[in-house]
Amino acid sequence: MQHAELPFFPPARSRTHEVCGAGAYVFAFALAARLGGHTIWVRESWDSAQINPTGFADFVEPSELTVCNTRAQTEALAIAEEALRSEAVSLVVVQLNKPLGLTEGRRLQLATRDGMSTGLAIIPEGMGSHAAETRWRCTPVFDPEDSTLQKWELIKNKTGTMGVWHVRWDTASRRITVVSPARE
Repeated sequence: MQHAELPFFPPARSRTHEVCGAGAYVFAFALAARLGGHTIWVRESWDSAQINPTGFADFVEPSELTVCNTRAQTEALAIAEEALRSEAVSLVVVQLNKPLGLTEGRRLQLATRDGMSTGLAIIPEGMGSHAAETRWRCTPVFDPEDSTLQKWELIKNKTGTMGVWHVRWDTASRRITVVSPARE
């Protein structure tokens, strides 16, 4: 079985990226682990899905994650923008449920540049901003021997190169590795 680094991961710093699919949270936590430092996770409080510290402890220390609950997407975007600009965090994850306009997406890009941080928007499938640097679709792959196996597709990349990789999380090294696809 081939083990290698994933091209384009971590995505470019000082830019905002998007991820969708059932494996989006794994992507976000793997990115937080890879970047190190403090992560702010911004979400709307009406969302009943909660982030469980024991569920992500294999990726990042719970003390390195701040979860911010907001009333609406407008407030979530304002908080994400301020956090990105602050220079105090390495990653800001913002969960979105409505499409971003070009103005909002551009504001996030400018904030990441100013704060030299990375932004990641978790978006519903089929929704995305023209301002995003990259967009990833992440889905779990059934493997009875490895629950961490995922298929990550780079479906938008402003540098032009896209691709599909089967990856798994290596808890010991706290990194994503590329593996050969499972045989059908």
